[in-house]
Amino acid sequence: MRSPFHLVDMSPWPFLLSVSAVCVVVGLVDWISGSPLIFLLCAVMLFLMVLCQWLRDVVRESNQGWHTSYVASNIRLGMVLFIISEIFFFFSFFWAFFSCSLVPNIEVGGVWPPVGIMSLNPFSLPLLNTAVLLGSGVSVTWCHHAVMCGSRTDAIWGLAFTVFLGFYFTFLQICEYMECSFTIADSVYGSLFYVMTGFHGVHVILGSIMLLVSLFRLANYSLSSERHLGLEVSIWYWHFVDVVWICLYLCVYWWGGGA
Repeated sequence: MRSPFHLVDMSPWPFLLSVSAVCVVVGLVDWISGSPLIFLLCAVMLFLMVLCQWLRDVVRESNQGWHTSYVASNIRLGMVLFIISEIFFFFSFFWAFFSCSLVPNIEVGGVWPPVGIMSLNPFSLPLLNTAVLLGSGVSVTWCHHAVMCGSRTDAIWGLAFTVFLGFYFTFLQICEYMECSFTIADSVYGSLFYVMTGFHGVHVILGSIMLLVSLFRLANYSLSSERHLGLEVSIWYWHFVDVVWICLYLCVYWWGGGA
């Protein structure tokens, strides 16, 4: 609906989601420090519950016609600003990585990877992960074009395949962690490796949830070639996740792993 007015009421979910995200970080730090896992699990459940409530309200507002052109432009702007903040978030980790790897100090043996660290083969499971995530980028683009052309069946198949690849990537990442011979406590290499890939994995899960919501809406005739704002911003986010992984693969796995 084209309207210059902002019809959406104020929502408590952004604030509650921020609080729950802080709880997740605190729970993760406590768990790494040796505390029980229960607090981290409760924090993750709280985060997912708040996220679902927020997505539910956004879908309801859209179905009730509250997403005017003014609201839609603000949502797009909000997603752009969110992605920019995420770019700086990951930039800080890459800065730390190159600061440690380009001039390794005596504490890590003067070499990178540090002495005693057996890095992963970049042409095994990490390469498969790269192919899976790039394939999901292709399928989500196929879905977007299908939605724009009004081909609902192709859009559903493309989006369903993207969601499957997203969760499959998460499964492969868990398998990769199980194969690693080092932990997050093994020098700065282990800390940076698990923090960078772990936070990227969290973003993949979040993007998969967003695309899954769009898939349900698409299957229930809630999206069309004219009204698919939620799917559009989710696709933006997914492409951002793809780009971050390419940087991770090239810098951390291939170059930083001593390939």
